[in-house]
Amino acid sequence: MKKLSLTLLITCSCIAAFAQDFSDKITLVIHGGAGTITRANMSPEREKAYREGLHLALQKGYEVLKKGGTSVQAVEAAIHVMEDSPLFNAGKGAVFTNEGKNELDAAIMEGKTLKAGAVAGVTAIKNPISAAIAVMDQSVHVMMAGKGAEQFAKEKGLEIVDPSYFYTEARYKALERAKAQEKTELDHNAKEENGGKGGKGGKGGKANGPFVPSSPSSFKKEPKTGYHSVDDLIFTEGKKFGTVGCVALDKYGNLAAGTSTGGMTNKRYGRIGDAPIIGAGTYANNATCAVSATGHGEYFIRSVVAHDISALMEYKGLSLKDAANEVVMKKLVERGGEGGIIAVDRNGNVAMPFNSEGMYRGYIKSDGKSEILIYKD
Repeated sequence: MKKLSLTLLITCSCIAAFAQDFSDKITLVIHGGAGTITRANMSPEREKAYREGLHLALQKGYEVLKKGGTSVQAVEAAIHVMEDSPLFNAGKGAVFTNEGKNELDAAIMEGKTLKAGAVAGVTAIKNPISAAIAVMDQSVHVMMAGKGAEQFAKEKGLEIVDPSYFYTEARYKALERAKAQEKTELDHNAKEENGGKGGKGGKGGKANGPFVPSSPSSFKKEPKTGYHSVDDLIFTEGKKFGTVGCVALDKYGNLAAGTSTGGMTNKRYGRIGDAPIIGAGTYANNATCAVSATGHGEYFIRSVVAHDISALMEYKGLSLKDAANEVVMKKLVERGGEGGIIAVDRNGNVAMPFNSEGMYRGYIKSDGKSEILIYKD
């Protein structure tokens, strides 16, 4: 009897070990934001720069998966590349708030345990995705914000930088344009309301006056590339859509999703978008899929986009592709939400639907074959 039990135990262990080998299905998918991205307004130099950035992110994440790393580790590695690049609205390339600050958000979720971590409104953490992972793995909480999140990150040994690290001239100019447009709209409305004579809004009060950085001399100048400054290569996708994200399936069959963002240009009042909200911009569940979103955050929050895709798979039995299309191409469109998502399921199937003009995106499979896409066609 003991011998039979031992045999059964060994057999079950072998079957379990075999069942957990997903080496031939490992997959990593990334996005670098969505928005008004068309061939007509994208120069060859810019397109080349973005493709190279996306390619590097794919390769770094893939290296982790091929060496037996976890999906969370792969997501972190891929997002680090995009957070460290001024090209993307996350980390180094974050956009400016109305106050002239860079406020960053990020989230991570693990499909096996449904554990998650997030940080919001941080201004001094070099890689917010790593802070989100620290919240998930080294605290009893899911989300931390502002100075508290920064204190926690510092205590955990993460790299803290001076806020000037996040300054880029191109993003600063985008803020100036947004403020100028806002002032024009306010002037126009005030004149209409006052019979064409203007009013308080027409004079451009302090809140809508010229933006002056608190300490311009402390900002670092961007390095030069062989043919352009980095700022010349930064493409403005539109004030609502800048985000980066990654989803992955590792050799153990576990899914993970991560998202990182600099938020919305000219945002006020400590506004937080969907990226750090579990179930809205980030979600992972081994039973269904892993999702990272990019778009107009308010709509993604109200529609609980990432979890809705998972729920359609779990409760209605939809495929990843059908569930993603149902949410992004139908529900969001009907509600006026613009943007897209990337997703992967436990079989390595990939979905990358978006309803905006374009979305930086790409994926790499177990055989090392990858594809990078930007436009609709």
